[in-house]
Amino acid sequence: MLQLSKSHCMRTLASLEDSYELCRQVTAEYAKTFYLGTQLMPEAKRRAIWAIYVWCRRTDELVDGPMAATTTEETLDLWEEQLEALFAGHPRDDVDVALVDTLHHFSLDIQPFRDMIAGQRMDLYRNRYQTFEELELYCYRVAGTVGLMSTAVMGIEPPIVTPWNPNPEIMIPNQEAIALGIANQLTNILR
Repeated sequence: MLQLSKSHCMRTLASLEDSYELCRQVTAEYAKTFYLGTQLMPEAKRRAIWAIYVWCRRTDELVDGPMAATTTEETLDLWEEQLEALFAGHPRDDVDVALVDTLHHFSLDIQPFRDMIAGQRMDLYRNRYQTFEELELYCYRVAGTVGLMSTAVMGIEPPIVTPWNPNPEIMIPNQEAIALGIANQLTNILR
């Protein structure tokens, strides 16, 4: 389980360098192979991906971590409020400092982050889906969103339309990133 000590929340926030270092450590510990892949990226992109990874991991642990039984709608409402604060430039703890910097330098869109929280809301109430479309929506929210968060860091233009393109004949730039996230999540479910 990813836990930040109380000292990370109850004191002056970390410097930007220390915040990115903390994100690096968390990524290296919890996603070893993923972390190794980030070593091939330029430093600024690598650090941004670590910050995004840590936010996604913390979000996922709200419903899939050891304290998941205590997570409620209100917990996710508070997490979403904290997300809004991050996009407004207000970090609340040490790792948030790196994410706020990433948001500023890479002009990330808030919607994929909101969509991921919506996926966590789905996790609160169900673990089976009646149709593939419901399952696909869940997979988009909890994994396809990661692709959208990452594409801005990679220098790929954001889509002009929503991820669920009403005209499948027109490719949107991030469609492949979404598809990869959905495929990864489906694989995780099948394992």
